Amino acid sequence: MSIKYANNNSLSAIDTKPSGLSGGAMNLISTQTASSSSTISFTSGIDDTYDEYVFKFYNIHPSQDGSTFFSFNMSVDSGSNYNVAKTTTDFYAYHNEGGSSSGIYYDPNYDLAQGTGFQYLADNSGGDNDQALSGTLHLFNPSSTTFVKHFISTTNVAQVADYSVAFYAAGYGNTTSAVDAIQFKMSAGNIDSGVIKLYGIS
Repeated sequence: MSIKYANNNSLSAIDTKPSGLSGGAMNLISTQTASSSSTISFTSGIDDTYDEYVFKFYNIHPSQDGSTFFSFNMSVDSGSNYNVAKTTTDFYAYHNEGGSSSGIYYDPNYDLAQGTGFQYLADNSGGDNDQALSGTLHLFNPSSTTFVKHFISTTNVAQVADYSVAFYAAGYGNTTSAVDAIQFKMSAGNIDSGVIKLYGIS
């Protein structure tokens, strides 16, 4: 295998990928745009084509200002029910606009222990016109009929009290059935606007 290198440390001089490298591509499957949406559901495109799926959230803006959390759940029956039992954990780091308050916090109230409800992916979203949240959710090997379904999520939210909150959640859906649909919603109110894209990782 020949490897090309860049002269004068210029990456633009590398014009081909070495023949022995492959994979790692993000393949866009579908895009959904919220408009006062109570839920956003992905009921197709999640199958055994890829071992990893990534959802990207862009400027998710809630209809309600505070006391609402962006969340998700899984389905094993093509979206007829979103009630997969999950064991999860999370923590978040925060810093306010005035620079007077910051820290890292673990809140056990956000965890699920074999809970079938929706898992929070962001903390206490702000509903001001300039506030929104963005982030990612990775779902691993959802079509496995042998193993549980692992996920990890990283989200940054402009929080109701004018904090930047980096929210980290992870866990597994405790099912050996294939997960074939995912739903997102706010814990209260609607998703006023925003975009969610689904990618398969090859």
